[in-house]
Amino acid sequence: MRRPSLQTLIALLLTAAWGLGLGIAHLRGDIPFIDGAEATLTNLRNALGGSRQPPDFVTIVAIDDETSRVAGHYPLPRATLARIVDAIAALGPKAIALDMLLIDPGDEAGDAALEQSLKRTKVVLAAAGIFPESRQRVVDNSNEPLARVPNALQFLEPQQRFADAASYGIVNVQTDKAGTPRFAPMLFRSGERIEPSFSLRVVSAASGEQTTVISDHIKIGDRSVYTDTGYLMPLTFYGPRGTIRTISASAALNGQLPEAAIRDHVVVVGATVTGGGDVFQTPFDPVLPGVEVISTSITNLIAGDSLIRDRNVRFIDLYFAIGLPIAVVGLVSWRRSTIGLIMVLGVVLLWLAVNVSAFKHGIWLSAALPIAATVPPALLFGAIQLWLDRRRASRFAEQSQLLQRIQAPGLAEHLARDPGLLAEPVHQEAAVVFIDINGFTGLSESIGPTAVRELLNGFYNLVDEEVTASGGAITSFMGDGAMILFGLPHPKPTDPANAAHCCVRLAHRMRDWLSALPQGITSRIGFKIGAHFGTIVASRLGGGDRQQITATGDTVNVASRLMEVAAGNHVEVAFSADLLLSAGRDSAPFKEGHLDGPIETSLRGRAGSLAVWLWRSRP
Repeated sequence: MRRPSLQTLIALLLTAAWGLGLGIAHLRGDIPFIDGAEATLTNLRNALGGSRQPPDFVTIVAIDDETSRVAGHYPLPRATLARIVDAIAALGPKAIALDMLLIDPGDEAGDAALEQSLKRTKVVLAAAGIFPESRQRVVDNSNEPLARVPNALQFLEPQQRFADAASYGIVNVQTDKAGTPRFAPMLFRSGERIEPSFSLRVVSAASGEQTTVISDHIKIGDRSVYTDTGYLMPLTFYGPRGTIRTISASAALNGQLPEAAIRDHVVVVGATVTGGGDVFQTPFDPVLPGVEVISTSITNLIAGDSLIRDRNVRFIDLYFAIGLPIAVVGLVSWRRSTIGLIMVLGVVLLWLAVNVSAFKHGIWLSAALPIAATVPPALLFGAIQLWLDRRRASRFAEQSQLLQRIQAPGLAEHLARDPGLLAEPVHQEAAVVFIDINGFTGLSESIGPTAVRELLNGFYNLVDEEVTASGGAITSFMGDGAMILFGLPHPKPTDPANAAHCCVRLAHRMRDWLSALPQGITSRIGFKIGAHFGTIVASRLGGGDRQQITATGDTVNVASRLMEVAAGNHVEVAFSADLLLSAGRDSAPFKEGHLDGPIETSLRGRAGSLAVWLWRSRP
């Protein structure tokens, strides 16, 4: 495996630092900009889990529309409420929880009747905290656990006569930005005063066990209730309204309460009357009655099936906030390909499976935190990589263009695809074409270097355009001449015909180009072309960092000497009979210009003679 680059190491360190920063902030409490996303993702996980039957510990006696009709009044008179409490108490509940605020006095007879009813049984009353904002957010940064419980401006407590007759607890729940109850605080504070929650007081009264506050959790008797920062217990909803057994309070007034639903149960009395306003949005129901939210909290406490989100779980969140983005960014940097994306997807799906499975088993691992820790660095790193890749691609394109200007254009593309091209010499058939400017050496001595450069650039561009259009490859420019091959990297049956066509096109272009030059230059220079077909040895010449693809052999020498034959016979192109025979009668030299031959011709430095065809443009 290749070592990571410095750029990748820096990206991984910055990613880890980002995840660590978010994780540390998460350890201290919720992060406001992540709360909304976490609420949505929690609702989604709840929906995936579906509703379920709650444990049979709690029964709701609802003051509903029917109760209001039977009583003839809402809010219920205190005397009527006393009758309901007496009817429930007669059936032997573990405890009665009155989810209503008795802060204002009523008529003396009704209040006295209710006071007596409260004294005869085990009842817990509701009190409320008034907070400076709608949510009971933990804002104290002290390391003292009790300093971090929700801090109320003041408590609204039951009238003293009722408070003396029964215990009471704070009924508030903590909601997210959407208004969904997420936590039931176990403790509340106002100044130096600490009060237990309504749910905690009810469970303690029902079980007859003392409540003990530990540094990171609460104990009811010998059982521990693991809580989040500030002694917040996450709520686990069982389903829509009515999931927890609900009986109309009119049944109590009519003497029709089912004993099985009351005896040895915690009975919560609360309002569900239309227009009462005490409703909450939950994952299963947009208008779940407040009494059922409180009953859910009590059931969670008794059954011990609330979501677990304590400091240990938050530490696991921190590990995921560091580990997941490092894994994603590391994989993106290691394999920027389809395989890399599949591996990233696999890691994300594995994390998702762990997260959902943990939630299903009652452990509330944060989903929004790892996403917030992963998405920004992954997008930023990906964007930087894309930008760098584009810069590299642009640079490679420039280098490729430069290579094609310097190296044979047709061969440069093959070299890019196959760096080992012609690493070993290859014997093969090819057409070889040479073109040269006559009289250039003498001309260059008189016109100066700038004019020479401009003249050669025009010549090179002309040759490059025609050779490329004909499918050939320029292996080299040699001052005022060029060597052209047809048959690299692989020979084709059309190579001779393409070479012949290229020679004719070069002749036409050279005549037009020369005629466009100043008269003083046109009169002093001309051109000659030689072309032959046969066996060549194609290879790379040179060593180290400098190599050039070229061809050698008798075919190359013959093509070069044929330029002299063309010049000696005052024609533009000298073709070998081998090339024209291979090109066929349909090739360009037979259809354009004037073609003479074949003639037997001796070549300098070569024994014997060669059949040659002479071609020139028609006047």
